[in-house]
Order: sequence, then C-alpha cells, then structure tokens
Amino acid sequence: MHGATGEGAAGAGDAHRGRSPVTTGPGTAAALRGLPGAGALLAHAAVAPLVAGHGQARALAVVRATLAAERGRRRAGMAPRPPAALADAVAAALAATAPPTLRRVINGTGVILHTNLGRAPLSVAAVGAVADIAAGYSTVEFDLARGRRGDRQTLLAALLREVTGAEAAMVVNNGAAAVLLALTALCQGREVVVSRGEAIEIGGGFRIPEVLACSGARLVDAGTTNRTRVDDYRRATGAATAAYLRVHPSNFAISGFTARPAVAELAAAAHAAGVLLLVDAGSGLILPARGPLGREEPLPAALRAGADLVIGSGDKLLGAGQAGIIAGRADLVAQLQRHPLARALRPDKLQLAALQATLLAWRTPARRGEIPLWRMLRLTPATLRPRVARWVRHLEAAGVAAAGADCESAVGGGTTPGPTLPSVALTLPTPEPAALRRRLLQGQPPVVALERPDAVWIDARTVLTGEERVLLAAVVAASRAAPPDGPAR
Repeated sequence: MHGATGEGAAGAGDAHRGRSPVTTGPGTAAALRGLPGAGALLAHAAVAPLVAGHGQARALAVVRATLAAERGRRRAGMAPRPPAALADAVAAALAATAPPTLRRVINGTGVILHTNLGRAPLSVAAVGAVADIAAGYSTVEFDLARGRRGDRQTLLAALLREVTGAEAAMVVNNGAAAVLLALTALCQGREVVVSRGEAIEIGGGFRIPEVLACSGARLVDAGTTNRTRVDDYRRATGAATAAYLRVHPSNFAISGFTARPAVAELAAAAHAAGVLLLVDAGSGLILPARGPLGREEPLPAALRAGADLVIGSGDKLLGAGQAGIIAGRADLVAQLQRHPLARALRPDKLQLAALQATLLAWRTPARRGEIPLWRMLRLTPATLRPRVARWVRHLEAAGVAAAGADCESAVGGGTTPGPTLPSVALTLPTPEPAALRRRLLQGQPPVVALERPDAVWIDARTVLTGEERVLLAAVVAASRAAPPDGPAR
C-alpha cells in the first residue's frame, strides 16, 4: 500500500515474512512517530560540536544506533525519552568511542630517545616549520629562481654539507632506508665485508644480513664476534668485494676482551684494496659529546677519517624528525640519487621541514640549546630535584601521596647502550602499581610511567617543558580513580 510508511511498513513486512510484528496498536505507533529524525539529533546542541572531531559518518552511525535502541524501548512499552535525553545518549556514546591511536603522550620513562614513543621531540622552531609547510603549498620540488620544477634533494644539500663537511649529501625516509639504498646502488651483485660483531639485529627485526640480501649484495664475514682487526677485513677482500661496511652497534654493547679498527685504519685498508668504506654512524651525532655519549663518533669525524659515505638518522642525536642522512663523496651521492630506489625512499615535505629547522639550529651555536633532546641531556639531579619537589607539594595538597627519589635515565634510541644519566623521579606509592600505571596510560593525556614493586615512578628528565600542569592533573585523576575501599583491581 503506497500510504504505508515508517514503523507500520516495517511491521507489515515482518508479518509477510512469517514473523509476528513486534508491536501493534495505535499507542505504539504514536510513540514511534514522536521520534526525532537523525538530522535533528545531529544538529542538537549536545551533539553538533562533536561531529567535527568524530566525523560525519561515525556520528551518524551512533545517532542511528541510538534511535534504533529507542524504538526498541518504546516497543517494549517503556517511557519515551525526550529528544534532549537522546542527544545526551549520542554524546555519551561518541565520547566513549576509542580515541585516535596516534596520540601525544607524556614520557615518564626517563628514556630520552624512546623509539616506541617517537624518539626525539622537535624544537619549537621545527614544529613551527612543519605546521607552516603542512598548512599550504611549498617549494618541495619547485625552483623559485627558474620558475619550474626543482629537486627536493637540493633543498637541504647546502645545509648538510655545511654541518657535516661532506662534498655532497642527500636525505631519505630513515636510517634503514639510507643503508639499503647505499648497498643497493653501490654493491648489488658484489660482496660487502662486515665484522661478525656488527652483523646485528636492531629494533623491529632489522637485521644487517637480511638488509644485505635485500640489496642484492653478498655478506662476507670478517673476524670474530668480540675481536675484529683490520687484517681480518684484508683477508676477506677478494675480486668481488665492493665495500667494507662498518655498522653502529645500536642497542647492545660488547665489553671486555674486544677489538675494533678505527675508521681511519679501516678507510686506509679499503682504499688500498680499491673498495669503498661505508660507515653506518647510526645516531646522527654532529659534534663531539661528553659523558655517556663520549664514545659516539660524529658524522663529520668519520668523513674526515676517510669514510666514502657516512649514514645517520635524523631523529636520534641530531634531534630532528625521522630521516636518513647520507653524506660523503659527490660522485657516490649522485649515483644514489639516480637510482630508482631513491624515489621510493624519498622524504616528504614535513620530514624536510623538521630537518631543515633543526639543521639551522645546529649551524648556529647559540641556538643549539633550542633542541629538546640536548636540553634533556644536560639536565642534572641538582636542577631536577626542585622541579620534583614542586610536584610533590602540589600532589600532597591535592591529597595524593608522592615523594622524590634518585633514579637513572637512558639516552635510548639505539645510540649508546649501557651508560646512564643520574636523574630524579616522582614516586607514587601504591600497593598495586600495575593498576595505577594502567590508569595513567588511560588518562588524558596518557602518561607512560615506570612500574616498581610498591610504587609508580615518573622520571622528571623526560617530562617536557609545558607538560607539568597536565601531568599533575593526570596523576591526580588516576590516583582518585581507585575505589575508596582499596586500590583498583
């Protein structure tokens, strides 16, 4: 019947398919006719502000589900809820929706370059540069002087040459991509000599032997796990050898009875044999450092020692975003840039923007303190204790038990394994630290803390400037979330 609409039509359809209609009678039909439409609920004052954050499709799905549930209630004879109550139900359902999985967190672990948390935080200048480039169009591949297409690899070439001292340099997506590109472009079908102590696996299952296999080069072992001398490289060299590859040890260390040739010694042997020396410097360090980073070799030092190409990561000790830096001989860099794989591994405009801003800070000694990584590295217990004491006073005033304690921070990020930095932590005593840590992870914003046998610890070193207020609010909220008769279970 053409005039049948809404719930009446649905009921007739149920009867036609052999099922009894859920409801009958004019009262139920009248109640269902009083339901607001989906558009009206979307436009309600309690719902409309949430649509932009959750998306039209998600908001509409929640509205429809809420209306379907309300129909079920009314069919069952329950009292109709007014439109305002339905709108509140929609708003609550949207608020309970799982948040985006890529979110900012507060790092309370004390690991400065925490790979799982995105490694180096960007400087204010780098954040501004990324926002500026992201918000509009840019010269990523446009030459303003000539008014035509340009090359993204020329954008930072001069800056990279300046800070590394290299003849030429280029940027790819990350450090692993840089190693893969160099091996593929320069060593495919030939042999690469690697110390047995450097045929390593780093985070995420990245293994040097497998990278060599992907590049089409063949791995030749030299020396032993703990001791490799330059003569071991010489003996492993043959007519098919293309290069010696020196690999950064990343996140492990061998100590005791060890030997490893210096870059200068290895470069002399490689060049005498007519092969290349490729150095994976890993951490992307630009200037010599002291303390736990004292043994890290800066990229410029490896180049001065004779390496043909040096590779480093942008988001480690350089303090920029993810990027792979390749610096060295101009003819070799040009060969890499021409290789088809270079396009697949190229950086995007946001990576270039963050790297450019960070390199500009490195170029100017007075601005190097702008890089958050280096500010955190320079913090001492004497500067951290007053900060933690302020936190303790604030929390105690809010009724939350807290104290300060000495602890150890780590550089992290596959830079220098082992050595630590003395630090100070905020400690939150609790009989169930796992439960408190879980509540901190579920907070707004999430706080990634350390679980100890009788407390949760938050290392003050890695809590960034400007995060104190939200950190303390998150701690108070998580501490008060425990049941009044005992800790959360």
